[in-house]
Amino acid sequence: MGESVFCSRKCRLGRVMGCIQLVLGSLVILVSLSSLFRFYSAGFFLHDEDICRHFYGVKDVYDSFDLKALSSRVDEVLDKMESLQDKIELIVQDMEKNKDELEKGSIPKLEYKRFLEEEVIKPLYSAHIALRQIRLPRVEGNGNMTVKEDPLINNFVIEEIRKYITPKENRHKKVNIFGTQSIYNTIGHACVSMKKELEEYMDYDIGSYCKDDWNFAQKLMINGCDPLPRRRCLTRASKLYQKPYPINESLWRIPDGRNVRWSNYLCRNYECLSSKNPKRGYTKCSGCFEMEKEELKWVTNSSLPVDFLIKDVLAVKPGEIRIGLDFGIGTGTFAARMREQNVTIISTALNLGAPFSETIALRGLIPLYVTLNQRLPLFDNTMDLIHTAGLMDGWIDLQLLDYILFDWDRVLRPGGLLWIDRFFCNRTDLDDFMYMFLQFRYKKHKWSIAPKAKDEVYLSALLEKPPRSL
Repeated sequence: MGESVFCSRKCRLGRVMGCIQLVLGSLVILVSLSSLFRFYSAGFFLHDEDICRHFYGVKDVYDSFDLKALSSRVDEVLDKMESLQDKIELIVQDMEKNKDELEKGSIPKLEYKRFLEEEVIKPLYSAHIALRQIRLPRVEGNGNMTVKEDPLINNFVIEEIRKYITPKENRHKKVNIFGTQSIYNTIGHACVSMKKELEEYMDYDIGSYCKDDWNFAQKLMINGCDPLPRRRCLTRASKLYQKPYPINESLWRIPDGRNVRWSNYLCRNYECLSSKNPKRGYTKCSGCFEMEKEELKWVTNSSLPVDFLIKDVLAVKPGEIRIGLDFGIGTGTFAARMREQNVTIISTALNLGAPFSETIALRGLIPLYVTLNQRLPLFDNTMDLIHTAGLMDGWIDLQLLDYILFDWDRVLRPGGLLWIDRFFCNRTDLDDFMYMFLQFRYKKHKWSIAPKAKDEVYLSALLEKPPRSL
């Protein structure tokens, strides 16, 4: 009797356990199906990265972030700090051993100052800079957030590469002449952060006509995605293109407007670009599309001592200035004036709101379509003259300026002239910029400072590169 009761209870318990297992199994199947559905809807089977970001939020989009390189950077800083700490502890221990001698003697203040500068401040500063160079991704957006990393900063361990490609923010948080908050020195790395834009630029029909997208390409260049890839499509020209004016007319005559594609400008003709028009679409070089004003530049006396005349500059090196580079914003007037003196000048140009490049070429001069962040496509020690006006002023980051000036020094030949023309900045920043221009120990031929406004000054200089013979 007892055995039958025990068997009955055991059977009921078995059935209950079986039901529980069935229920749990069903739940497992439901959860699995739900997870698979979530994976599918999140784009894992469709490989949609944007949907994945939406599904997982910020923490799961660090895949492209180079954690190994970041770890190396952190270890580098920690090693510097540890080394400094060990060094200071050894010095303190040594001073403790020789306490009696230290009490009797006295350390000269200059020696104490040297000790602090060389043994403490410099190592601390080095570690501080290394720490600041570590770039973590920035979270952008609300709700459906994404992570943006300064492109490839943490892929490099060599400090100079990192300093070079780190975005250089404009001084005083100003928007620069290119309409951007910072400048990317380019090794092509910025294309990583502009993947969609670059793909759009390269989406075309091979052998057909290119889209009228030069303005889009210029935005890529200005933001550091430069040099751009070559494309296998045919460049469009104006439908009404006319033969340019002959060289004896073109230098001081506004080109034929039918030779310009106007679709991407606020103005649709040269008459609209007058300095009297407040909505002309560009801000720099007021009046540079008015030849009667342009003809007066660098050849007539001015009330400001910072305005140098071409004849006075050429007289510094008579017969030696033959080729040069004009680094600025304009329509090629400096090159036109120098051509009259049998000097060939290449003018850098970007179409910042107006057809500067086309205008320079239609005047019979040479436009070089490059950005401020690009290494000059010129060989070492080749230019007789570099002239700059209107492009750089007090907005520019000092480290960015340093890279630019070293590149100019590279292409300028020994004995060549660097002409800084009407550079302006805040009075409080003048010492910093003067140091930047004078650090190469060029010979001063001309140096002039004049007030521009209450808190701003002009600086013009004519400097000669030393031989540096090795």
